[in-house]
Amino acid sequence: MAVTGARTVEERGAGAARGTGGGWRGAVAAEWTKLWSVRSTWWGVASAVALMAVMAFTLATSTVSNNTNAVPGDDMGVVSVSGVAVGALDMVQFVVLALAILVVTGEYATGSIRATLQWVPPRGRMLGAKAVVVAAVAFPLGAALNAAGTVVADPVLGGWGRLRAAEFAADALQSGVYLALVSVLVLAVGAMLRSTAATLTTAFLFLLVVPMLLGGGDESGPARRVSDSLPSSAGRYFMSGEGPYSQAVGLVILVAWTAVAVCGGVVVLRRRDA
Repeated sequence: MAVTGARTVEERGAGAARGTGGGWRGAVAAEWTKLWSVRSTWWGVASAVALMAVMAFTLATSTVSNNTNAVPGDDMGVVSVSGVAVGALDMVQFVVLALAILVVTGEYATGSIRATLQWVPPRGRMLGAKAVVVAAVAFPLGAALNAAGTVVADPVLGGWGRLRAAEFAADALQSGVYLALVSVLVLAVGAMLRSTAATLTTAFLFLLVVPMLLGGGDESGPARRVSDSLPSSAGRYFMSGEGPYSQAVGLVILVAWTAVAVCGGVVVLRRRDA
């Protein structure tokens, strides 16, 4: 159980819930207080920003190198600066997803999930409140990460970068939407698996490794079609606008995966004890 000052995180969460009169509002207030009462949240946000800077710099440097080397086959030409930040999100997202996972698995690890379920007995409300808080944090964080990556990549790309206000606004908004949805998805998976390590491993395999393995074959083959239907692929097509289907379809697929995961999390929570 984490201790912050004279009061534990659990006591602060209970106080927030009582102060707002319970119900949905109290449950969300308690989850918000618990999230920001631990140092890991602040460290995670700072780490995500730092990793975005590193990844954006690396991708921008690689783009310039490819465009200026003697091998014409790898030339990318002028690219969207904010699009480079979108590409960097493939790896940076896992720092944010780890925070989302800890929102539920951290309570199972410490046993504080029992206190949480005493304050908010309805399993659906409890998981829903966590999902609302996670999405409320991940959405602006995703937009901020895109902005940070854009700021780093722009001077590195120089003449090979294209920065337009409309593109930047769209990329930042879409990055926020993607990160919010996929964070809620892994939160729900964490509610089912209860283990931080197992959930993070599952997320890494499902969001990065499996799509890469399946997507490496024939573009019209069944493996590629399966890869294109996975949440990370749908999210990538939604953000980039480049893929076998439109951005709207990519968003619908991602929302559907998230909804299924949340429903699964609620069902599992209702069927077993804390």
